[in-house]
Amino acid sequence: MPASNTTSGRAGEPGDRSYWFHILAGATPADRNLHAVRLVDKAWQQGDRVCIVCDHYSHAEELDELLWSFTPEAFIPHSIVPDSATRCPDPVGILLCEPVADDWDTVVILSARLPADADRFSRLALVAHNDPQTLNTARSQFKQLRALGIEPRVHDQRTR
Repeated sequence: MPASNTTSGRAGEPGDRSYWFHILAGATPADRNLHAVRLVDKAWQQGDRVCIVCDHYSHAEELDELLWSFTPEAFIPHSIVPDSATRCPDPVGILLCEPVADDWDTVVILSARLPADADRFSRLALVAHNDPQTLNTARSQFKQLRALGIEPRVHDQRTR
């Protein structure tokens, strides 16, 4: 059964699935990181366990620093999770491995790969900055979601 894109109710309730494709007007990785951290903050404020999936430890360190300095009045408890054998003790994780659907309510994808079980998450957001290579990767991921029967909602900030 295809996942729906409903956004009513809390993440994790039966039938509550949200898939988003964010295309940013900004063309830098910093724009992408900042947008991802905003999504994380919003989901965490709603009580979700949230993870950001990235490909490289250096990127995880950038996100770690950004989460610490994102807003002076906020504290977002988080940890870098280097591998699938490491359990994240915090409500926010920066993953260098595949997320497990039972562990996370919201997944923000900054990785070049979609999780194998991308259709099992309550909320999933793909974030792409306005860079040709990043957009090509995101298009491929969008097609993979469609092949799973998922029609992500698109937020294209380039058209505003």
